[in-house]
Amino acid sequence: MPIFIIERRYAEQLEEAHPGGFEQINRINEAEGVRWLYSFLAADRRKSYCLYEAPSANWIVRAAAAAGLPADVIVEVDATVTPDGVLSGI
Repeated sequence: MPIFIIERRYAEQLEEAHPGGFEQINRINEAEGVRWLYSFLAADRRKSYCLYEAPSANWIVRAAAAAGLPADVIVEVDATVTPDGVLSGI
C-alpha cells in the first residue's frame, strides 16, 4: 500500500489531545480505507506531519474532509535514507 506524508496547517494552536477524538478519526479513516500510522507535531502546535497508508492521495483528501481535518500538502513517499547513506524502500 502506498505511504504518504500529510502536512496539516491549523488556524488555532492545537491543545491537548482527547483520546475520544482519535477514536473517531480512526473510525472515519477505516471507513474511508486509509490508515493513520503516526504524526509529528510542530513546536508551535500549528502544524502536524502525518504518515498514512492509502491507495491514493484522493482517499486521504476524502478521509480528511470527513473528519474535518486539513490536508494542505500530501506527498507520496517510497523510500527512506539514513544518516549513513543507506537508501531503502518502504
